[in-house]
Amino acid sequence: MTDTDTAPAIEALLAEHADLERQLADPNLHSDAAAARKVGRRFAQVSPVVATYRKLEAARGDLEAARELAADDASFAAEVDELAATVAELDRQLTDQLAPRDPHDADDIVLEVKSGEGGEESALFAADLARMYMRYAERHGWSVTMLDETTSDLGGYKDATLSIRSKGDSADGVWARLKFEGGVHRVQRVPVTESQGRVHTSAAGVLVYPEPEEVEEVAIDESDLRIDVYRSSGKGGQGVNTTDSAVRITHLPTGIVVTCQNERSQLQNKARAMQVLAARLQALAEEQAQADASADRASQIRTVDRSERIRTYNFPENRIADHRINFKAHNLDQVLDGDLDPLFDALAEADKQARLQQA
Repeated sequence: MTDTDTAPAIEALLAEHADLERQLADPNLHSDAAAARKVGRRFAQVSPVVATYRKLEAARGDLEAARELAADDASFAAEVDELAATVAELDRQLTDQLAPRDPHDADDIVLEVKSGEGGEESALFAADLARMYMRYAERHGWSVTMLDETTSDLGGYKDATLSIRSKGDSADGVWARLKFEGGVHRVQRVPVTESQGRVHTSAAGVLVYPEPEEVEEVAIDESDLRIDVYRSSGKGGQGVNTTDSAVRITHLPTGIVVTCQNERSQLQNKARAMQVLAARLQALAEEQAQADASADRASQIRTVDRSERIRTYNFPENRIADHRINFKAHNLDQVLDGDLDPLFDALAEADKQARLQQA
């Protein structure tokens, strides 16, 4: 990417950065928490690019001065080489930062885990996956809310819906790290129900959606909704289970069904269910808009079929393998305890290279 190519983009970013600074300095903005967070997140996205550009401009100025000095004094030649290398590296960083990126990278997410083939063993594995993501969120200081869950007889999850949110403003939020998790996850191990000690293969599915800042960001017609209330059967204590506080929302045009039962009141459960519905409708609209274009990333598998897996968790060998990027590691126990950054870094790097090729 040449200076001519980047100039318009840089000029626009410099102007936007200055405008965001002005907005953040306005006390009125901070009276609206959602608006302030949105501006703060965008500022966090733009600032590193502006900082790299300013470093590059300063290094170019130093390089020009060093070349002029070297023309009169050869002892400055080494400094010219060093500054030329710095300019080249900063120019590479700027090109990388200006490459197209996922507009949802700073977003929070809704994550669903569903059991599939394998019966009780699949449900237990789904619970292992949910715990893995919870532990990863804890490591990063994110908050996790269990919105809905249906448990199996042995304590696994037939399905579970989590809201995972970051607590600060960052260009790389929860979606940036967890967006590649959508798909079929396969497990190979000896189930607790296996009396002969044989290794079985089963699977669970994961779906990930960016969560809109506000439900109002997604157009939802109230007349398209059927809302049912019922008595909660999930965890949450006696107060939850003695009232019809659980909420099931059916979006009639798409057939999407969302349930939420883990909040204390019917009103809270409805608000949470609407957030999940908004996230799923937003994801559906974006999938439809991109249906005729080649996907930048692996699409999420919506049927839990063991043959269409993105990752395998092999317990006998303590091995994890991501089949999309040929990533393998023999630290499955650590991964299930939330140590996922090496895997996520490899997935992000593969995605970055794909974006750079498209730029």
